[in-house]
Amino acid sequence: MGLDYLKRILNAKVYDVAIETPLERAHALSVRTGNHVLLKREDMQKVFSFKLRGAYNKMAHLSPLQLERGVIAASAGNHAQGVALSAARLNCPAVIVMPVTTPAVKVDAVKRFGGDWVEVVLHGESYSDSAGHANELAQQRGLTFVHPFDDPDVIAGQGTVGMEILRQHQGPIHAIFVAIGGGGLAAGVGAYVKQLRPDILVIGVQTVDSDAMAKSLEAHQRVTLNEVGLFSDGTAVKLVGEETFRLCEAYLDGVVRVTTDEACAAIKDVFQDTRSILEPAGALAVAGLKQYAQAQGLQNQTLVAISCGANMNFDRLRFVAERAEVGEQREAVFAVTIPEERGSFRRFCELLGPTNVTEFNYRMSDSAKANIFVGIQIGTRAHADELQQRFEQAGFDALNLTDDELAKLHLRHMVGGRSGLAEHELVYRFEFPERPGALTKFLTALNPGWNISLFHYRNHGADYGRILVGIQVPPADQAEFEKFVCQLGYPAVNETTNPAYKLFLT
Repeated sequence: MGLDYLKRILNAKVYDVAIETPLERAHALSVRTGNHVLLKREDMQKVFSFKLRGAYNKMAHLSPLQLERGVIAASAGNHAQGVALSAARLNCPAVIVMPVTTPAVKVDAVKRFGGDWVEVVLHGESYSDSAGHANELAQQRGLTFVHPFDDPDVIAGQGTVGMEILRQHQGPIHAIFVAIGGGGLAAGVGAYVKQLRPDILVIGVQTVDSDAMAKSLEAHQRVTLNEVGLFSDGTAVKLVGEETFRLCEAYLDGVVRVTTDEACAAIKDVFQDTRSILEPAGALAVAGLKQYAQAQGLQNQTLVAISCGANMNFDRLRFVAERAEVGEQREAVFAVTIPEERGSFRRFCELLGPTNVTEFNYRMSDSAKANIFVGIQIGTRAHADELQQRFEQAGFDALNLTDDELAKLHLRHMVGGRSGLAEHELVYRFEFPERPGALTKFLTALNPGWNISLFHYRNHGADYGRILVGIQVPPADQAEFEKFVCQLGYPAVNETTNPAYKLFLT
């Protein structure tokens, strides 16, 4: 089994379309993990993914008659781009079936790379749905199916990544981390590396909600998932390949499962080191490397992560940025209950001290107590525990929501609403220079004795922080309040007559 794949990989035809990608040191990641971290930059391929290796190797081995009749493929995007580019290079008609959930950036790229040689068909919500439809079309039209992972020629093409890693770094390597969807890359890399360097660990990485290979290896047989998570759409596979499962069972040393937050943090890590933005599937190996290194207490080891794709949908960046801080364990999120009385708001702010507040949401809703949603930048999870103890020692009930999906996805954007208690409410927007401790300084200044009934702030990484504040000011105090606003020294806009405020908050 192994010798056959060694020959296939060594004789693979990939370099007509693929480049030998760099194996680069990730300096910041190395410092943070305490290890020598190397990134195999498959995101630098022409199609921004390793997938063109296997696709082209498969198609280059077809007969002239098969190429003339044409090929068909099912893919969440990256394999499709590889087939499209290969079709154009080999003058071969190609039909590409893609899930309707595929990001537009990948659909457009397939059409661009394939040109007139490619027909795109959108069908189903996952790779498995698209594959079933592609098999039907293949039989109807007499097309050759180019499988994205479960084919020896495809696996051999992907295995050239492992061949390059060993050639590029001939010194000791503790482990190579590789993302797994259907298993083609892991099978190819594992088959090559473990035959030549059995001392090197080859570790697969999957998301916790698309872990078909991990479950299959645990059960010693292929397991079909009922549902797959779509955030890492490039690895959203319900059933791994028969051949890829056989090879992964023989050669992998384990599979690490990572969360969405950990994937987002890995995207940020790679960006900080390379200024490249990986797609979620492309960053899984980095997320797995970080988790594994921490869990095993690794120090001063050489670790390789294959950054296997960079076809990121731009619209996802907002979500990635929001979740990366939690995934890096750099943001803690709390719900804190304080008495609804003068001075308690200020006491809570004083507890925050010089910490960098990332978010602050509050709406008056109860005459006896107030619930505050607050995000705080932390160094470690232990810091979050210390903050919770500090709140509780001061008499404030505090609930740590850092791992609460409902809170992170929805509640943080829904704190607010109408309040019948907010009598004589004025609403102002303020701006202040965004720097650590600036929010606490602002909150301290904003305490002339009037009751705060609404507060919203989120740090977006801009140069100025923007806050919406509701303050209960009796009509007799209006002039004094306006004088106070002027003395604050921050740009301020009165939004009390804003129609959106009247519609949703009064």
